[in-house]
Amino acid sequence: MKTHLRTLQIAFTYIGTIVGAGFATGQEILRFFTRYGHWALITILCSTILFIWLGTKMMVLARRIRANSYEDFNRHLFGEQTGSIISLFTMVILIGVNSIMLAGAGAIFQEHLGFHYQAGLILTILGSYLLLTRGISGILHMNSTVVPLMLTLSLIIVINTMHQPNAEHFLFLQTDSSTFSAWLSPLLYTAFNLGMAQAVLVPLARETEDEKALLRGGILGGAGIGLLLLAAHFAMSSQMPGIMQYEIPMGSIAFRLGAVVQTIYLLLIFLEIFSTFVADIYGVTAQLKQRLPLSQDVIIALLMLTCYLFSQFGFSSLLSVFYPIFGGLALVWGFKLIRTPISPPPEGPKSESGRDETSVTKLKPASRITRK
Repeated sequence: MKTHLRTLQIAFTYIGTIVGAGFATGQEILRFFTRYGHWALITILCSTILFIWLGTKMMVLARRIRANSYEDFNRHLFGEQTGSIISLFTMVILIGVNSIMLAGAGAIFQEHLGFHYQAGLILTILGSYLLLTRGISGILHMNSTVVPLMLTLSLIIVINTMHQPNAEHFLFLQTDSSTFSAWLSPLLYTAFNLGMAQAVLVPLARETEDEKALLRGGILGGAGIGLLLLAAHFAMSSQMPGIMQYEIPMGSIAFRLGAVVQTIYLLLIFLEIFSTFVADIYGVTAQLKQRLPLSQDVIIALLMLTCYLFSQFGFSSLLSVFYPIFGGLALVWGFKLIRTPISPPPEGPKSESGRDETSVTKLKPASRITRK
């Protein structure tokens, strides 16, 4: 029973980490899949297979090499120097993305709940800090709430779409985009999202004693991501091409279904922002703990302060430059993950907690910055 519960928690956390606010708004699915018309069904299947395969492989490999952070994992893939550089660049992207998401949370509080913008930011930060004090268990429980809500909303939208006159539109959509772009899109989407999600999934794998739970959770989580992709694509295809004019495509669908669904959708958007913000801060904290002689609570506070300050000015223009670079880097990262063999399971005596005391692959700790 305990293994089954852990499997579900891992699957929900995997889904919740990949399916962030960009997914919930519908922009990511529209940009990477739906706009490619009839190719979208095949490319979604391709992306689902990659999420099942590479997401599971990443977690199992991270557990076997005893990676405490995504920097440890990247150093295993690329070597000490290159892995550290990639991890630092990833950290910049994560902080930038979280600054924008924090600003989005403030906008939700201001535009839909009637709170002041700054009050929304502060409440989000305080709630995140309290959840982070619970460690990885807080993230697991958070996603165990958010993901079922997301699945429920997707089911409601799919059932409603089935009764629309253009429900079968997803089978016959035409596109002006090239076939090459259509097939590159799922590779880029999967690699980019897994490259970001490693900040959470690597520490999660390290904290999971049962490898079978990781395997099942990765498979179930990857399949769940595919189902959510398919559900959103099915709903938005019925509204093509008009839906492309909306900033929040899924919102335009949800808002037509009445006040209850609209409320659930707004709550979901905020919870997605909140859960992704918490998870990314946790992952970056795990990396910085290896480099800075500071306590975890101090690092979390400094990261949140940094995100708060940048949320006042916006990081959009800067990220528009960094995102394509990170996208290309993510493809290299994904290819490297495919080629890297999984270390054999550690063999040796186990502690009373069930952990293996020995490991085949041992990582040197990341270099620490010391005060002079």
